[in-house]
Amino acid sequence: MLAETFIIIGVMFVAVMGPSIVIGILGHAAILALARNPSAAPKILWGMSILVIFVVAISVIAMLILFQSLAK
Repeated sequence: MLAETFIIIGVMFVAVMGPSIVIGILGHAAILALARNPSAAPKILWGMSILVIFVVAISVIAMLILFQSLAK
């Protein structure tokens, strides 16, 4: 039972930390892009928003799959 708990915690950690790291890298890249070309801010913001939506959707799907696989 203790091993199952650690496996569940590990999978949830990966399912949450993966997208969090991607959002951090995306934010860093957006700041660098804005520093190079401030006039392209609307295009950068639009692309960044779409990518964040996809990353969060992947995180939610991963959590739903995890919860569905653990349902007994």
